[in-house]
Amino acid sequence: MILSFVNKQRRYSAEKVKNYQEICSRVMEAVASRPFLDKRMLKSGIVLSATVNFVGTDKIRLVNREFRSINKVTDVLTFPLLDMKTGKLVSPLTDSDFVLHDDVKELPLGEILISLEKAEEQSEEYGHSMEREVAFLTAHATLHLLGFDHMEPKEEKKMIAEQERVLNELGITREGTSDAAAGSAKATAGISDIEEEKDDISARDWHKLILHSGFVAIIGRPNVGKSTLLNRISGMKLAIVSAKPQTTRKNIRSILNTDDAQVIFVDTPGLHRPKSGLAEFMVNAAFRAAQDADMILMLADATKGWPSPIEREACKKAGESHKKVILAINKADAVAKESLLPIIAQYYSLFQFEAIIPISAQKGDGIDELLKEITSRLPAGPRYFPIEDITDQSERTLAAELIREQILHYTNQEIPHGTAVEIIKFEEHSSGDATDEYDREQITIHASIICERDSHKAILLGKNGQMIKRIGTRARENIEKMCGCKVYLDLHVKVRADWKNKPAFLEDLGYKKED
Repeated sequence: MILSFVNKQRRYSAEKVKNYQEICSRVMEAVASRPFLDKRMLKSGIVLSATVNFVGTDKIRLVNREFRSINKVTDVLTFPLLDMKTGKLVSPLTDSDFVLHDDVKELPLGEILISLEKAEEQSEEYGHSMEREVAFLTAHATLHLLGFDHMEPKEEKKMIAEQERVLNELGITREGTSDAAAGSAKATAGISDIEEEKDDISARDWHKLILHSGFVAIIGRPNVGKSTLLNRISGMKLAIVSAKPQTTRKNIRSILNTDDAQVIFVDTPGLHRPKSGLAEFMVNAAFRAAQDADMILMLADATKGWPSPIEREACKKAGESHKKVILAINKADAVAKESLLPIIAQYYSLFQFEAIIPISAQKGDGIDELLKEITSRLPAGPRYFPIEDITDQSERTLAAELIREQILHYTNQEIPHGTAVEIIKFEEHSSGDATDEYDREQITIHASIICERDSHKAILLGKNGQMIKRIGTRARENIEKMCGCKVYLDLHVKVRADWKNKPAFLEDLGYKKED
């Protein structure tokens, strides 16, 4: 049996995950060797296969919401590819059911998602080991792939019996459970929340599910072009762009949807040496995004030449994360082609990248090749966001960023990075004949620009209020383009001394440090 394992959770160590993989392998091999299995699947030259994903609670909740319309964390989900009933094929196999290799026919059974956090919670509740719970969930899920169900009492009895036979044959017992029958009933009750109602996903729908999907963190030093790349990929302005460094403060997600993939790019603040509470938040946000992502896209600047100390540190952390990393060398159009090879060699000496691709985020050169390299290396999985979504940022959040962009554009020295924008009111006005929530006549926005000193406030206001008027006019024009309707923008300037080092105030502005 060919088994593919994908680890999409961060709570359990690689050693523990490896142990759970071995348990899953033993259980799935045992289930697949049971005599109930259709003999047509056991012909010479046919090899069964399946994919097992270990996921966190957030991901399994997202999949439940996307495919079952329930906002719930469950312990396991299964997505069968074959039309089967209690181990027997309902219809004959066709060539489209197989993945053809030189000497064998691979027959994919489908995909399993197991929440290890939920498994641990249930193992404590039922009084047996985590290993036993993982084994039970694996047996249960594998039987689902083979057409077993527990919706009807008669079918449920068959499924429970097969689960117990497999676990008993493997010597996996219920430690700490005194009454075996009661333990079986309790375990079955615990697993019954997998499907509160019949909600099978057909093989045809499963092909829609099997995509290249995942999260890609874009990291790099300040002003390297991360936001420009994000905007290029999304086709619209999601992240503000400025010639000044450290423009991006929060992680911003752009969702790329194609026929066979969904890639969620996470734009992160530039990597630098933090000198304030805000700067520390920014650097932590970047590294946290890299830790939580399925893949890392490191962006370098061709015009800077050799790797900087912060990039060397990022390469070291990437190696420790054991993640796939692709390097894109931006602004490649600004240097001679022959000068790129020594730069590439320097980066290769630091880290074994999956690929190194010269690009121009501003002109779009090399972007298609970069996306192809990224997509091909992401694991199979679901669409985590609806196909029409292009970002997870609200219009309110994007409006604040578009205002801050104009502050960066029109002011100099320390003022740009000593400011923040707080949206006080974001009010939508619809006409009487509006047909949906986006059929709006006008949006009213009241926002405060926070600065650190009275002298900064005077500069932001300008002589006779000309500077804040200029900032507001340009910001309003960009917000109108984003929202597709008229915008009334009211800006005020407030002084909050040393706000960048006050945790409570940073949290109010959305710069909340996560564990």
